[in-house]
Amino acid sequence: MSDEVPESRIYVGNAGVDGASDAGWLLGHFKHPGDPRHSEDVEIKWGVHPPGDRRAAWAVGETRTALLVLISGRFVVEFRGRDVLLTEQGDYVVWGKGVDHSWHAEEASTVLTVRWPSVPGYKLG
Repeated sequence: MSDEVPESRIYVGNAGVDGASDAGWLLGHFKHPGDPRHSEDVEIKWGVHPPGDRRAAWAVGETRTALLVLISGRFVVEFRGRDVLLTEQGDYVVWGKGVDHSWHAEEASTVLTVRWPSVPGYKLG
């Protein structure tokens, strides 16, 4: 019996390059089944935002939990009645199901977002 992992179960990439082709999303239900990046349990996004970039609309009726980590820049996550400013590399915020939110980049920013579970139907038009 071989201990080698089949190549079809390994994916090596670059978040900036791979994310550019799918609005920043690296992993989730939206990747093709059979792709190691396909998951119905979790979604991961590498978000690169120019200064002033803003979410197109508030996320409401959220059914997922999310973690957003600042890699670089100054980034604001907006909640009803509270804004969270992330300024230092590694600053993060977590919010749960049912929490409406939006965001904007005060400076050029890179953030890593993890959401779970991975649920179809949330893409903004």
